[in-house]
Amino acid sequence: MKKNIHPDYHLINVEMTDGSKFETMSTWGSKGETLKLEIDPKSHSAWTGGKQKLLDKGRVSKFNKKFKDFKSEK
Repeated sequence: MKKNIHPDYHLINVEMTDGSKFETMSTWGSKGETLKLEIDPKSHSAWTGGKQKLLDKGRVSKFNKKFKDFKSEK
């Protein structure tokens, strides 16, 4: 293996959105630095099952309107 090409693997602090903290090993930042998360499993709807917003700017409704009379023959 080549020497001096790998990033430094060190301890960092991670702060969750609710203020809780933990320590982990990472190549992010420098030793002892704190990574503050904006999204985490405790608050994001992908993990909590919260209602998701659809931001299609009318694309889906436009598609449905255009093809409302289209029916497949089976």
